[in-house]
Amino acid sequence: MTQSLEDYLEMVSFLADEGEVRVTDIASRLGVSKPSVLTALRSLEEQGLLEHERYRTVTLTRKGGVAAAAIRERHNFLTIFLRDILGVSAETAEKDACRMEHFLSEETLKKMQALTKSKVKAVFA
Repeated sequence: MTQSLEDYLEMVSFLADEGEVRVTDIASRLGVSKPSVLTALRSLEEQGLLEHERYRTVTLTRKGGVAAAAIRERHNFLTIFLRDILGVSAETAEKDACRMEHFLSEETLKKMQALTKSKVKAVFA
């Protein structure tokens, strides 16, 4: 999945937490046009990640919910790592995490998580 499609899927997940998900809400939050959203939704629907009928709400499928949760978990970990471990400002941590979540390998992410766990254990030992 492309970085762009991951961003759309993540946004659908965030908006679903708040209630119904509409194309206009996705476009507004991501700062893109409605036609761009519709193109992305079509691709995500073809991959079985969400369902959308024209002029209706957008809903994640079970598969889409799992994928979105993984993206959000990765994003949240990176934000916390940058902010709380490295001491980056909250605003910078959020922006950088959004970029990094798409490019870091699973190996690097797991090493960062292991480092974080060992650092937390050392503080409480």
